[in-house]
Amino acid sequence: MDKTYELSTRGVEHIIPGKDELEKVLRSGKKLNVYLGIDPTAIHIHLGHAVPLRKLQAFVELDHNVTFLIGDFTALIGDTSDKDAERPVLTSEQIAENFKTYKEQAKKIVDFSKVKLHFNSEWLKDLNFTEIVKLCQHFSAGDFVGRELIKKRLNEGKKVGLHELLYPVMQGYDSYFMNTDIQVGGTDQTFNMQAGRVLQKDLRNKESFVIANGFLEGTDGRKMSKSWGNAIWLDDPADEIFGKVMSLKDELINQYFILATKLPLSEIPKDGHPMELKKELAFQIVSELHSNEAAQKAKEEFESTFQKKEVADDLIQEFKVKSTDLIDKLVEAGVVSSKSEAKRLESQGAIEEIKPGLFRIGKKRFVKFI
Repeated sequence: MDKTYELSTRGVEHIIPGKDELEKVLRSGKKLNVYLGIDPTAIHIHLGHAVPLRKLQAFVELDHNVTFLIGDFTALIGDTSDKDAERPVLTSEQIAENFKTYKEQAKKIVDFSKVKLHFNSEWLKDLNFTEIVKLCQHFSAGDFVGRELIKKRLNEGKKVGLHELLYPVMQGYDSYFMNTDIQVGGTDQTFNMQAGRVLQKDLRNKESFVIANGFLEGTDGRKMSKSWGNAIWLDDPADEIFGKVMSLKDELINQYFILATKLPLSEIPKDGHPMELKKELAFQIVSELHSNEAAQKAKEEFESTFQKKEVADDLIQEFKVKSTDLIDKLVEAGVVSSKSEAKRLESQGAIEEIKPGLFRIGKKRFVKFI
């Protein structure tokens, strides 16, 4: 499949000002300035976070000028695009430490040897108050407070900090300062990325583009979240990634092939039994994040443990209990700390009876009640 077409369509929710206009520029032969910015407010990356990273790598492979921007200055404010409250303020030390771990994980997706790395404090910290006021004149406070989550917070009487209005202005200045042709991000970043287009147009009379990528859902179909136990993390061990992919809802298989792998669209299988499709998907994801050898080992372990129901005796813990109800047995044996924890694991599909009286708890723990 044509790489330019795939780049402009794969996992893309919308392109501003439009897909046809972008493809024309992509086919012009011009080297484009492309960037993805992240605020290092956390240190753990899941497959959903990796969607825009994959898009950035696609531009790397087409030999464009690609920048990975660390928002160390914007992180001092914190983006609330997808939050219903102010973000906590991070120190410069926390931001630097977060990025170290972030890069270690992100390099599984992005070839940093071919990417420029910048911190937006390099230019934002030098702006004086006069320059900030002039930048703000290009935007409307009404547009900001009209955003759904901001409006919701205001209607609920929650605080909306005045400094939050400056976040899209600063992100817009990032794009202007780097003379960006294309910004990459999630759909939740559309408003902020539009600010870059405004400044490019107003101050340079230059058209620029926004590529907003779709979101990868968690393994249970809800938003991918650590608290729900439905996230696949880039630094998960190979066997855990394989097992988590195998726990996917069947209707998510195609979405995961598109958003969570680099397999060409033309090679993504369209038909087959869900179990076999998920094994193919799991193998592809593990091989990309670890290696082919790790993927093969994880596959063999899964087939042996979960399909053939074979578990080595030394992996099984036996507990003598009086309770008859499974939840009560787990609590009595001390396998879980409370009934609520047991019910949460059960709702997540993390408790499975693989043989009469033998249960898998989580990915690797096996218990037998006698």
